Amino acid sequence: MAMVVSGKEAGKGQQAAAAGMDAGKYVRYTPEQVEALERVYTECPKPSSLRRKQLIRECPILSNIEPKQIKVWFQNRRCREKQRKEASRLQTVNRKLTAMNKLLMEENDRLQKQVSQLVYENGYMRQQLHNASVATNDTSCESVVTSGQHHHQQNPTPQRPQKDANNPAGLLAIAEETLAEFLSKATGTAVDWVQMVGMKPGPDSIGIIAVSHNCSGVAARACGLVSLEPTKVADILKDRSSWYRDCRCLDVLTVIPTGNGGNIELIYMQTYAPTTLAAARDFWTLRYTTGLEDGSLVICERSLTPVTGGPAGPPAPNFVRAEMLSSGYLIRPCEGGGSMIHIVDHVDLDAWSVPEVLRPLYESSKILAQKMTVAALRHLKQIAQETSGEVPYGSGRRPAVLRTFSQRLSRGFNDAVNGFVDDGWSLLGSDGVEDVTVAINSSPNKILSSHANSSAVFSTLGGGVLCAKASMLLQNVPPAILVQFLREHRSEWADCGVDAYSAASLTANPYAVPAVRPSGGFLGSQVILPLAHTVEHEEFLEVIRLEGHGFNQDDVILSRDMYFLQLCSGVDENAVGACAQLVFAPIDESFADDVPLLPSGFRITPLDPKTDSPAATRTLDLASTLEIGSGVTARAVNETASSTYNLRSVLTIAFQFTYENHLRDSVAEMARQYVRSVVASVQRVAMAIAPSRPGSQIGVKHPPGSPEAHTLARWISGSYRAHTGVDLLRVDSQASDLLLKLLWHHSDAIMCCSLKASPVLTFSNQAGLDMLETTLIALQDIALEKILDDSARKVLCSEFPKIMQQGLAYLPAGICLSSMGRPVSYEQAVAWKVLNEEDTTHCLAFMFVNWSFV
Repeated sequence: MAMVVSGKEAGKGQQAAAAGMDAGKYVRYTPEQVEALERVYTECPKPSSLRRKQLIRECPILSNIEPKQIKVWFQNRRCREKQRKEASRLQTVNRKLTAMNKLLMEENDRLQKQVSQLVYENGYMRQQLHNASVATNDTSCESVVTSGQHHHQQNPTPQRPQKDANNPAGLLAIAEETLAEFLSKATGTAVDWVQMVGMKPGPDSIGIIAVSHNCSGVAARACGLVSLEPTKVADILKDRSSWYRDCRCLDVLTVIPTGNGGNIELIYMQTYAPTTLAAARDFWTLRYTTGLEDGSLVICERSLTPVTGGPAGPPAPNFVRAEMLSSGYLIRPCEGGGSMIHIVDHVDLDAWSVPEVLRPLYESSKILAQKMTVAALRHLKQIAQETSGEVPYGSGRRPAVLRTFSQRLSRGFNDAVNGFVDDGWSLLGSDGVEDVTVAINSSPNKILSSHANSSAVFSTLGGGVLCAKASMLLQNVPPAILVQFLREHRSEWADCGVDAYSAASLTANPYAVPAVRPSGGFLGSQVILPLAHTVEHEEFLEVIRLEGHGFNQDDVILSRDMYFLQLCSGVDENAVGACAQLVFAPIDESFADDVPLLPSGFRITPLDPKTDSPAATRTLDLASTLEIGSGVTARAVNETASSTYNLRSVLTIAFQFTYENHLRDSVAEMARQYVRSVVASVQRVAMAIAPSRPGSQIGVKHPPGSPEAHTLARWISGSYRAHTGVDLLRVDSQASDLLLKLLWHHSDAIMCCSLKASPVLTFSNQAGLDMLETTLIALQDIALEKILDDSARKVLCSEFPKIMQQGLAYLPAGICLSSMGRPVSYEQAVAWKVLNEEDTTHCLAFMFVNWSFV
């Protein structure tokens, strides 16, 4: 805890006061003198010696006070100000701790009731099992078991008569039932709640987060504190589209006031689908807002179905109607300001209507908690911090403006992934391979809103927006780590020509449709410029600047930098059930508030099986259900392996481009090829960063089709010894693990290349990666001729027949180039054939001795 006043300043004040009192010059200030000093303090709390003397000259009422006494007054005034601020802070912390303590005590009472109920049910079932075992001929056990079922049905759904759609009394009856059911979930034991891992309660935590166990549908619950008044909290939570990123629209079709001062609303809501592989969901619900006797405010909601009664909702042919069970918000005022909030989200997303591999997305309470329940609390805390002025402005923009950018990026990406017909999207014919879907929108003003009118996105020739998208299954890749890698290493997957084409859509002179290069061709550096982040740093908004010297069109260098507005979320590796996302859109240098955004990017959603259902124990045949990339199926993971090595997630990729009508087919072909190249790059990245399986000693990855890294190390070492008679790696044991470690940490740069017409590098040790200034993933896109200068290439060509005949050649000192274009000198190079177990040539190996940057 900070001290009330620093020792240095307090000491000065005490010494000065003591000096003044010892001198017999203690002064009692008059109200007029205090008022004059306070005016100066407001403008300058710590005036200099000259300013204090000037003050005495300007204010005759202070003429009987010495400058030293004036200095003491200002020191004491600053001390009192610090004490007041510290006291206010401590009072705020105390109120927060008191409210949190009350919340924890209530949670403890609820858990005690839940324990008592479970103990009772356990004893009851033991008694029934005992009775059933002794009553061999008594058939009454059937009725005994039947009568006990009501203890285990967590969410009974009683049949109710159909309510008259035009009868408010009937809707009020449904509303009161919804209220009772919601409160029994929020503060009672109607649902078995299990606290989420990593969500520890505390005064500065997001809150107490729990998920359902063994109930129908999926449910999540949260309790937390926010420094906003209950009515403000209610207004924010009811505006679901402002914080729930999966909400496409929310329309209040009917509002019926109730006699108790509340109201009933009939609501139609549409939500986005997380992937391209399933239909979106919609809801038809009744929402009831009312006050309780203790001053609390309640907003509860549930779906209107033929079972519950009420009017039928609007039809939506492209959506699957999901059901919201009794859910809502209990908002209670705290002493001294602020609110204590209980949130319950309980839905049935009709998981059986999606492919089996995707059902975990719709059966996971943890995913629901992260996307909806925790998102609501985080948004409230963000608004509270912005209201109190705790959030600093970025780029001179208010936090609300930056938050709008984040929402627009997320919504634009969701629109692209879903491609709704009523937004103007229509599918374009495929090129014979169904791995990438291409959709076009010839009237995109709806998705761009009014922003398109003030921009040069579309030329006078006419055009639209084209989206190429794909989904793939990932095995053993943590979503947070993969998104972090894609964010920090754009050069591993992006093509500079495609980036330049996207950026040129904002100018009057469009870029020619580029040809996608397998290597990506990224040469310029990437600079990340932070703009804003949320309370818990789970989401970042930033500007990416790509330096222009690395981009060329028909070998003409572009000097203009390119900018992308980027949203990155879900990078917390410890967040259970969190969806990770990287979305970006080109912007121009002006970065106006109304800039049009065409978001593209990646979304990785974990396939967390619903562990409280019997279905979780079944083996899912993932390989036969979902394809990866261009027809390559995923290899099934051994279900008996540890869950740490059995991570499964769905990656959804969508890239948007503008096009002119006469170039539509060319842009479509470019987009298809680009998405396929990005998919291939992501697969390589995923293979490289996936955690090693149990038993492996070193996490060195290898490209598809290559031998295991341990085997390759043995071939490289054995072939060198066979050709030279000398051990490359001096080790007594031939253990493959030890050989690989020694090869990896060898001081000279050792790398392998293929024996194709245009050789490319396939493997390198750490020294080689350092010399080439690259990574293992990017290494596979580097051609051998690109790293050798002209003289080195001539020497290699002359020595190549010798290498193939004798298996070895020594090359003289020379110069090669790193992937960044920097020259590297070496004293000698050794080239030899690497033979496999059948003594046939697998690849060529090179060792650059004593290399250094020039």
